[in-house]
Amino acid sequence: MRKRKELTPVSTRVARVQPNDLLLFCTLRNERARLPYFLSYYRRLGIGHFFFVDNGSDDGSREYLEAQPDVSIWTSRASYSEARFGMDWINWLLLRYAHGHWALVVDADEFLVYPFCDTRPLRALTDWMDALNVKAFGTMLLDMYPKEPLQQVNTEEGENPFDQACWFDAGNYSVSVNQRYQNLWIQGGPRARAFFPDNADQAPALNKIPLVKWNRSYVYASSTHALLPRDLNLTYDTQGGERISGVLMHAKFTGDFPARAAEEVVRNQHYKDSREYRAYGAKMSADESLWTPWSERYVSWRQLEVLGLMSKGSWI
Repeated sequence: MRKRKELTPVSTRVARVQPNDLLLFCTLRNERARLPYFLSYYRRLGIGHFFFVDNGSDDGSREYLEAQPDVSIWTSRASYSEARFGMDWINWLLLRYAHGHWALVVDADEFLVYPFCDTRPLRALTDWMDALNVKAFGTMLLDMYPKEPLQQVNTEEGENPFDQACWFDAGNYSVSVNQRYQNLWIQGGPRARAFFPDNADQAPALNKIPLVKWNRSYVYASSTHALLPRDLNLTYDTQGGERISGVLMHAKFTGDFPARAAEEVVRNQHYKDSREYRAYGAKMSADESLWTPWSERYVSWRQLEVLGLMSKGSWI
């Protein structure tokens, strides 16, 4: 509640939000090149309104978003880390604007893939979950990467990042239950094997619960990894079956990543003194590629289901 005072409205069009709109919430900094594809992707899925917090961009991100008719944007130059990595700002906007709506909370490099997403809009999924009184949808963050060294990849503004970053690790994942919040805890993939090979337990968490039928009594407790009340985190079946789940395809490893990683080490605004970004900087060389002979090329959501990375559960 206190952190709301760090937000300055730039362009708010919340009066245009309809009672049944699907809403998207995102904190960003310097994502101008990604935004055209990001907005196009989620508009196509059926997002009715976007809520952005711009944390001090200087690349034109704020100005670009300000011109979009389905976007409301706030800005803040306050500390990202001291706002619990932006979640205090997002939690305030969710409290203020998302009550009664299905709300999707993602970063600007995260793209939701769910069962039948190639033929069914997101509304079909949320209507089905409403009918079953399911309040939250769990996903795994799937790090995508190109075959070439990152410095050789040039992604143009508005381009689908997965045209080049189309590879992923099909295995190499560990799954456990976080006893504090009862959410799944997933680690592994290319970040674990390439940057944390000797201490995989320190690799970034890949479990996320980005899509929730929001109530003003809810709150994200730890990024989008865990929610309160705790029962919202039970997006998995404890009886040996499968519940519906999806994937957030992660366009982190694109051509601009080495420069971004170096900048984030200097800014020191990420988790545990930017430990993750320090690992990137220490191990990334100009000719290094994340690709291996065991890498899998992305085809469709059905491929991800066959590999056990997501499930359509009982949705048919």
